[in-house]
Amino acid sequence: MDNSVRPADEIENTIKTYSDMLFKICLVMLCSEQDAEDALQDTFLRYISKAPVFNEAEHEKAWLIRVATNICNDMGRFRLRHNHINIDDLSDYYETEENADIIEAVFCLPQKYKIVIHLHYIEGYDIGSIAEITDISIAAAKKRLQRGREMLKLEYRKESFPNERKSIEKGAY
Repeated sequence: MDNSVRPADEIENTIKTYSDMLFKICLVMLCSEQDAEDALQDTFLRYISKAPVFNEAEHEKAWLIRVATNICNDMGRFRLRHNHINIDDLSDYYETEENADIIEAVFCLPQKYKIVIHLHYIEGYDIGSIAEITDISIAAAKKRLQRGREMLKLEYRKESFPNERKSIEKGAY
């Protein structure tokens, strides 16, 4: 890593290019608009202060995602008891109502599943890239994606078939 100073136009271009994507990742992980904004700001502060050298744009993007997720994980540990979700604001950040509904369901997932679901389905990353970005094994990334999907299916089923849910809970299924 090179600790030289970046030109202002390079910093501005990076912020314009990645801020929307990183904000959405932070929003999914932290379930709070204000916390997501703080995490995004911290991510870019680290980008500016560390001034890492990247081989290519994809390397820069992966570095920013990893830093943002690490910051979110750190914030989540400290703010776990103060977790609040303003679901009404989702439509402001996602292009379609369907995406907002999906993200609302993702909010309900445990923290470790949120990021893999978001990176795979919203950002379009493959399992290998997700494993690298989140610093877990490929097998762990696959398993988290599988379990996250299962949890989302269960949540969807509860909403779509409330009577069936009661019969499952009673052991009749």
